[in-house]
Amino acid sequence: MQKNDPGINWQQVDRLIEMALAEDLDSAGDVTTDSVVGETLMATAVLRCKEPDMVVAGQEVARRVFLRLDPEAEYIIRKNDGECCAPGDVIAEVHARARALLTAERTALNFLQRLCGCATTAHRYAAALAGSRTVVLDTRKTTPGYRNLEKYAVAVGGATNHRIGLFDRAMIKDNHRELAALDGPGGITRSVAMIRQNHPEVEIEVEADSLDEVREAAAAGADYILLDNMSDEMMAEAVKINAGRANLEASGGITLERLPRIGRIGVDFVSSGALTHSVKAADISLDIVAENRP
Repeated sequence: MQKNDPGINWQQVDRLIEMALAEDLDSAGDVTTDSVVGETLMATAVLRCKEPDMVVAGQEVARRVFLRLDPEAEYIIRKNDGECCAPGDVIAEVHARARALLTAERTALNFLQRLCGCATTAHRYAAALAGSRTVVLDTRKTTPGYRNLEKYAVAVGGATNHRIGLFDRAMIKDNHRELAALDGPGGITRSVAMIRQNHPEVEIEVEADSLDEVREAAAAGADYILLDNMSDEMMAEAVKINAGRANLEASGGITLERLPRIGRIGVDFVSSGALTHSVKAADISLDIVAENRP
């Protein structure tokens, strides 16, 4: 597991910002702002939280959006990433050219609201497991191109990152098992052995749909076994079968209401795509006022 440090490729983020601005501006630019707002007018934008218990994430991304349109913009952080906010709390203030503030507003908010939504959801899931040893994980069900940012937001919210991609852990899923079985019996055992041979440096996880597959994966020496869409009763039996040999990860059908029960079963991890694939964007407002600045 990569504990709360997915890393951010800032060159990739800058490319995302460029693409986001390009789809908003196309070749004509901001036809409204450029027509009605003076080129030298300075202004201040105030970003405020508008919902309870929101966790901040993505301040540096928002800052880069404004700097892209005004290199002299001053982005003042009032709430750091990871801090919890209440309605009305000021998240940040931006002093810049008024045109830049207006043109950057939606793009900056799109990034910030999305990432705050991921962080807030992760915080709620992690809190539901408080008092247990079970750790909540994200998945690869992320917005294309946003993976490192969304995984960063999950970590900021207090959850933990699963593998980043296909490269940093082997995951033998049901489709792999089905295809491997075409070459003969023992698909799980043979797949684990082949990955150990070809990539001895990576950890191996096996997705198990049944208790028999849990037995085979544990006997094959898998590092992790994913208990896929199992009932609480099946998971409890899987813990007994595994007998501490592999790390157990519950996945599928995971809800906030179910998490405390899963935490009492004794699995090591619980993963949920809901931390990234279906989060609600946080409610953040941006108000702009003109300044008497040169």
